[in-house]
Formats: sequence, C-alpha cells, structure tokens
Amino acid sequence: MKDDHKLRASTSGWSGLYKVAIVGASSLKGKEVNEVLDERKFPAADIALLDDEAAQGQIESVGDEATFIQNINRSSFDGRDIVFFAGEPVVTKKYSASAQTAGCSIVDLSYVLESDSNVSIRSAWLDRELEAQVATAFDLGATSVIAAHPAAVMLALLLYRAQKTGVLKSATATCFEPVSEQGKQAMDELHRQSLTLLSFQEMPKAIFDVQVAFNMLPRFGEDAKVSLEDSAARIAKHFKAITRSRLELPAMQVLHAPAFHGQTAAIYLELERKIAPADFALALQGEHVQIINQQDDAPSNVTASGQDDILVSVRADASRDKGLWIWAAADNLKLAAITAVECAASLATTRPAGKIQ
Repeated sequence: MKDDHKLRASTSGWSGLYKVAIVGASSLKGKEVNEVLDERKFPAADIALLDDEAAQGQIESVGDEATFIQNINRSSFDGRDIVFFAGEPVVTKKYSASAQTAGCSIVDLSYVLESDSNVSIRSAWLDRELEAQVATAFDLGATSVIAAHPAAVMLALLLYRAQKTGVLKSATATCFEPVSEQGKQAMDELHRQSLTLLSFQEMPKAIFDVQVAFNMLPRFGEDAKVSLEDSAARIAKHFKAITRSRLELPAMQVLHAPAFHGQTAAIYLELERKIAPADFALALQGEHVQIINQQDDAPSNVTASGQDDILVSVRADASRDKGLWIWAAADNLKLAAITAVECAASLATTRPAGKIQ
C-alpha cells in the first residue's frame, strides 16, 4: 500500500504494540480510520470498535477478522493507549473526559476539543513540509490532538508550495463542501431529497432546512443544524494552525456542493510574473500531490475517491497573463483518516515503547 513505508519508518523504533479504540466506529470517518489503520499496518495489538446503542452489534472488519461494534461505557477506555473520536460531537463531549482520565492519547476527528487551548490541531503532511522533526511535532506532554480539516490540509499544502516559488502575490480559494463532512444524517437527507424530488413528494429538511439536492448554495436554511459559515471558520482556523501562521490565509468562501463525497477547491493565484501552467505545476508536484495532465480525466470528487493523494490540474487565466487557476480534488474522508492515523503515530512515540497499558 502506498505510503506504508513512511508510517513504518516513523514507528520503526517501537518494540511494542498499542491498544486502540475507535469511538464512532459505524460513522463515515470511523469506518475510514479503521481501514487506514489496516492499510498502514499501524502497530495495534487490538482495535476496539465502539459506538452508541444504535450501532451496537453491527459487524465490521478489523484487518482480516470480523468483529462486533460494542456499546460505549466509561470503562471502555481502561487499558487503551490511543482513542480516535470519529463519531458525533455529542459522543465526544460525553466520553472524551473519561478517555483522558483513563490515560489514553486522543485523536479527535469530531473537532469538539477545539475549545481546549491545550489541544493542538495537526497535520503530519504540513509538519514535514515545514521541515518539522517528528520528535518535536507535538509538545512532549501532549496527550490529545485534533486531526486537521481535510480542506485546510489541501489548501495549506498547495499554497505553501506555491509561495515557495517566490512569485505568489495573492490567492483566493473557493471550497466546495460535500455533505459527508456533515455526517451520515446529512448524507441520508441528501439521498432522501433526491428521491422525493424525482417522485414529486415533499422533501425532508431536518438537517439543512433547505433543498440541497441538485442545488449549489452559499448557506443553508435559517433553522439548519449545520452551517457553511462554521465550516469556513474551521478551515481558516485549521489552516493557520497547521501552517503555524507562516502562510497568509487566502481570501476564501465555502459553498455547498450537492455531492456525497469528495472535497474540491478552485484556487486563483495572482503571480509576480507570467509562468506557464506546466512549469508552475512542477512546484506543486511532490509527496501527496498528483498533477493531472490536460489529456487525462480532470480531477473530481469521483476520480479522487479512494485516493491517498490530492489530484491537481493547473491552467492559465483567460484574461490575466499573470493569473493561474488550480483545480484540486481529494477524498475528504480518506484524507481525514490519514491525517488522524499519522497524528496517532506521532502521539504513540510519546508513550512507553513496548508497553501496553
């Protein structure tokens, strides 16, 4: 599996295995974390799949074995080394303190721990890009981290490489958010709206309070349970955190895309001088970024599905000779899971080597 050697290299000094738990194992992110742990050969002695009562008893695969999702209780974290919180925010709020009390290292994909100033927002991709050493990527006493938002990782990585050319004057980004960023209930509502529209029935609006099926939007309804403004604020906050404020935040907006999966972005760059798109693409190309040529299928939420890399195409602006457009696509769930697992690898190095609690 691609990139396996990187995780193995970062953990090659470990003589032991770690006991892992995934809270929200039936969620979109939880399932993806479970898969990436297996793909990256994370050194886990066992992985407990935990969720609320509604998911209890569901069967999921851990490696080559089938296992049941267990109900969460306050003793679920006893003896666990690393806990991923990948489900609904309400579940993280309810159980994260119990995991901390049990001495677990926490990787938060639900973003609940953002309010804790002692919990850092991280992306190993940007740590490496900024030439940060793995040993100093986290405070030595850190026990909890937040896996950076996939859109923030995408923008930060591409714009950091763009500004290293020394010709970048300014950047503007439009991020197109898929409904999977809002969880399984949001995906279910998009699905039901699509069906009811086609059958001329009244559509459900409990989550978005507006039609999101077959519709591009700058905001949701007044009584929506989710918010594009909140997404934009989170992406901006995470961008600043993972670039350590070394990179200027681009002018940015977040729009709803009527797609289930796949983070896409249109990024406009104003340069100091004219550069051919193919030449500029060479600056973006590298680890985690795959440049797509004009003769190949354009990057999209469909072509990015299941891919580890960010897919990128570059073209010149039609009216500004110093302007370039970047079109980027990534599997948002896969990117979130990779970020989380790499965060866990860094946290694990601060735990006693070869010792399971």
